[in-house]
Amino acid sequence: MSTSHSADDDKDDKPVRRRPGQLEAEVMRVLGAASGPLTPGEVRDVLDPAGALSYSTVVTALSRLHEKAVVTRHRGDGRAFRYGALSDPAGLVAERMRRLLAREPDRASVLRRFVSTLDAGDEQVLRDLLSEPE
Repeated sequence: MSTSHSADDDKDDKPVRRRPGQLEAEVMRVLGAASGPLTPGEVRDVLDPAGALSYSTVVTALSRLHEKAVVTRHRGDGRAFRYGALSDPAGLVAERMRRLLAREPDRASVLRRFVSTLDAGDEQVLRDLLSEPE
């Protein structure tokens, strides 16, 4: 007796691949919507109630966010840390952009090239932001 096994059967077994930074953005959304700091397990339960997302993956994402200074971390009642958002998802993207820019020796060229790729609406938003008094 043979059992048939199709490629479609394997699709459901494979973990979901996220774009770079996607999990961190999802974690930030969860923390931002929470009424208080959450443990990694609580974050995982919101992100993936089915439990396919590993606890250690969530801990890694939270640790990286803490290293980037976009979340707070303090010891909860048990062994697990509790994490809270210091920034929103837009702040996370802005911090990522700032870090990338900081690595470049010719920042003016990078900024010039970046601005030249913006559509008219985004360019106007940037101009408006730059003209606001500090």
